[in-house]
Amino acid sequence: MNVRRRATWALLLVTLLWGGTFIWMKQALDASVALTPNLAKNDAAIFFVLMRFLIASALLPLVLGEARKGLLSISNWKAGSLLGVLIWGGFLLQMIGLTDVTPAVSAFLTSLYVVFTSLIAMAITRRFLSLPAIIGVFLATVGAGWISGPPQINFGLGEWLTIACAFLFAAHIIATDRLTQGQDAVGMTATMLLTVTILSGITQLVFGSSDYSTLISLTLSPSFLFPLLCCAILGSIVALLILMMHQRNLDPVHAAVLYAAEPVWAMLGSLAFGLEGELTSWLIFGASAILVGNLIVQFGENSDEEE
Repeated sequence: MNVRRRATWALLLVTLLWGGTFIWMKQALDASVALTPNLAKNDAAIFFVLMRFLIASALLPLVLGEARKGLLSISNWKAGSLLGVLIWGGFLLQMIGLTDVTPAVSAFLTSLYVVFTSLIAMAITRRFLSLPAIIGVFLATVGAGWISGPPQINFGLGEWLTIACAFLFAAHIIATDRLTQGQDAVGMTATMLLTVTILSGITQLVFGSSDYSTLISLTLSPSFLFPLLCCAILGSIVALLILMMHQRNLDPVHAAVLYAAEPVWAMLGSLAFGLEGELTSWLIFGASAILVGNLIVQFGENSDEEE
């Protein structure tokens, strides 16, 4: 298996793990409502994000010696802190935007990161996308955005914040491609996770709940703790390590199109766990559009290499 094909399968695994985080987050929020009805959902979400990255940033250095060494590298901190700021900013804007928009609109606007990645890549390289890449980007964006049905968009603050979130996610994809070339992926991941943890802690202090006894009791509850650990270990440590090690072997636009598969896994998982009503024609349409877009990009790149 060549490097590019291995990277493609690796990033598909990342989308599967990230799709699972939607289910675990939903389970954790449902648990918080049942266990701590006086705690606002936004406060529970802010605390969940903090704990997710706190656990991840603490566990990674304990498990991997490379991560401990990487935390002592100034170059890792320069790159990892930038990547951490971009991821944290994307999560924060998406979360705030969700208070004003529906999940369908949020999914559609967030999927614009595929388009933004292409535009940023063109601006940096001063080179137009190939026809397969353009078609793949279009199909992936439409498929990811319409997987829950046509979004009803009336532009307000929530919509613009979600678009800004999509831009930050695109910037993260481009920055990952440029900063991880020939660098220490494990050490960079460790510094990135710790950066997100610090920024999430500040967010918790400024915007989150100050009822820490309630938050501690919630954390110790198995129905909240289990999905939290799944997000921290699988969605943060494993997924981000794979991403940092393998995305650099693919064109960032190709990577962005691959990441568009994330809502497909999230929707299928939601159906399997009874969090969604039933299989819809929109899900089939969205998943098919993403699949076709990925195939077009994949085969288009292969044909370019053969020429």
